[in-house]
Amino acid sequence: MSMTPKLRGHFEAELRQGNDAERAGDLARAWRHLERAHVLSQAHAGPHVRVHVRMFAFGWRRRDLRELVGQWVRILVAAPGSWFGRAPLGNTGGANVGILTPLPIPEDLRAMLEA
Repeated sequence: MSMTPKLRGHFEAELRQGNDAERAGDLARAWRHLERAHVLSQAHAGPHVRVHVRMFAFGWRRRDLRELVGQWVRILVAAPGSWFGRAPLGNTGGANVGILTPLPIPEDLRAMLEA
């Protein structure tokens, strides 16, 4: 199943805002946007893998070994998780969260997913 154009727009906006925040040096905000993009992408294999690759790159630029290892594993399982509906809803995708741990979905993202 592919993303609706509206959902893809929200997903791409989160990625852009994350890039902008990182360029401005606001790393916490940049990561938050990657997490939000992850929540929006979970049901869609291509975007789901893409956001994990972006998270891996973010970890690489920070020389964060824990994130690099965590993202490498997630890159490998993201597509099958999406294809088989096994991606834990609301999971923010970082190595600081269990790979199968569901989390509450913020209301604004929930509205985007349901639209």
